Amino acid sequence: MLHLDMDAFFASVEQLTRPTLRGRPVLVGGLGGRGVVAGASYEARVFGARSAMPMHQARRLVGPGAVVLPPRGRLYGMLSKSVFDALRGPMPVLEQLSMDEAFGEPTELAGADAATVQRYCEGLRALVLEETGLVASIGAGSGKQVAKIASGLAKPDGITVISPDEQHAVLDELPVRKLWGIGPVAEEKLKRLGIETIGGFARTPESEVASILGTTVGPGLHRLAQGIDNRPVAERAESKQVSAETTFATDIVTMAELRGAVESSAASAFVRLQKDGRAARTVVLKLKKADMSIVTRSVTLPYATLDRQILVAAAQRQVIDPLELGPVRLVGVGFAGLSTVRQGSLFPELDLDVPGYQESKITMAGADDGLSAPVPAPARAIDTRWHPGLDVTHPDFGHGWVQGAGHGVVTVRFETRTTGPGKARTFKEDDVQLERADVEGSLE
Repeated sequence: MLHLDMDAFFASVEQLTRPTLRGRPVLVGGLGGRGVVAGASYEARVFGARSAMPMHQARRLVGPGAVVLPPRGRLYGMLSKSVFDALRGPMPVLEQLSMDEAFGEPTELAGADAATVQRYCEGLRALVLEETGLVASIGAGSGKQVAKIASGLAKPDGITVISPDEQHAVLDELPVRKLWGIGPVAEEKLKRLGIETIGGFARTPESEVASILGTTVGPGLHRLAQGIDNRPVAERAESKQVSAETTFATDIVTMAELRGAVESSAASAFVRLQKDGRAARTVVLKLKKADMSIVTRSVTLPYATLDRQILVAAAQRQVIDPLELGPVRLVGVGFAGLSTVRQGSLFPELDLDVPGYQESKITMAGADDGLSAPVPAPARAIDTRWHPGLDVTHPDFGHGWVQGAGHGVVTVRFETRTTGPGKARTFKEDDVQLERADVEGSLE
């Protein structure tokens, strides 16, 4: 089994198509006060920056050398397709997990020794590099779990082959959190019982694991820790929703705490949405109360969007005060109605305000009540000034991207994937020759 993972995918695409950024700490994500990191280059990770971290925190860690760019989802989707189209030549069946990772199970590697697997993986990495200019890390193992752990050990820019003979020696000493399926809550439960490694988890009696993590999830994770993983590679149907949820050790009893929890869950779900590559139209809020009853609320926007602020605001509008609802132990946010067609709102100031969309459904403890509200009347069109990271073109200098703008001028770096580092030039912001461009131009 192989697991291929593109290294720092979003940031690597930016460095590939904007050569000036190669070797520099790049942060991709929201630029506003509540922005979240969607991707960080390895140069930025050295400082402690990582995906799903608040952007202001990542910028503070990296310092003044940080280059912060808004995501270019369409470009990432195009390069992702190029990567996996190329890989489907040698591996016709791929189980693609997201824009940047997939499982494969080449039939020619059945029973192969480690050296043969290593050579095969080197060929795959060379193919990806030749087709796209991007770097991938590959892990190989007896099953999906081991292969995924191996690709993590291979990063950055490497290959790790874990043979069945050395599987336990490698895995047993790793932190239990490395086990795919063990999140922070499960990790904390296990740590309280002195179980900190995969080996320690594997040696724990299955009955005890079931009592700690539940009779559905626990035994399955226990088998994975023991290296028992017979799941085949299969093409995945497109997911209908991406979501993130957290169970809290202490019940949430104030509105301020709940809003913070919704913000955190929405941020994590949004990072997954960006990796998925599609826009969302429906925002779902899930609250599990202290008595274990579940409240779900959903709101459907008039268009599919990948605008983080609009999606988070939609989740926040559905919050119910714990003083009214009761203590909350779990908070989840999901994005559904996924579509490759996205539309930016002409009136985002309305989308960030309170009512305004058709609220599709409220479900509380199994009872359904439909609520609806009118779509607000349009206000005024937003200003469309140049902003950092925007793709532009000029008849004399070709394709470029905005490095900075303000005080009536805009500075553009003219470069693409094939040009090498380009020169920066400054124009008046009303220069008629400077125009917005399609992101595809940066691949030339």
